[in-house]
Amino acid sequence: MRAFVGLGANLGDLQATLRQALAEIAALPDTRLVAASRLYRSAPVQALGPDFVNAVVAIETALEPMPLLRALQRIEAAHGRERPYRNAPRTLDLDLLFYGDRVIDEPGLRVPHPRLHERAFVLVPLLELAPELVHPVLGPLAPWRARVAGQAIAALPRAEAD
Repeated sequence: MRAFVGLGANLGDLQATLRQALAEIAALPDTRLVAASRLYRSAPVQALGPDFVNAVVAIETALEPMPLLRALQRIEAAHGRERPYRNAPRTLDLDLLFYGDRVIDEPGLRVPHPRLHERAFVLVPLLELAPELVHPVLGPLAPWRARVAGQAIAALPRAEAD
């Protein structure tokens, strides 16, 4: 199954954490990394704290959605992720954005991610990887980019991102 995962961090060594998390996602059982977006710097949305560095990865996985989510949460925990309150600054945030074209609404798991189309830090790197991506409820995602144009986001220069 093709899935997309959003990565973000705004505490610690942001780029090193994202690179390590990317390797850990690629090493999940029955999972293969297909592509990774560039790294992007963005201001927090509905949160306080320093700027984030974000990315999106595309994976092929045989893991079902809930086991995949649990694996992502274990990676977050290994990087010191704490959840003292909603939208708190974080060492690592991994969000399951899409799992094929499935719509899932279960306790603890909503896919597609319910706010991905409202946030430039998700939408911009996601569309970098899959410009023709179609949301199973909203339709094509590309037109939503104009709606988040006012949110500050910048691709990190390749030298800074390496």
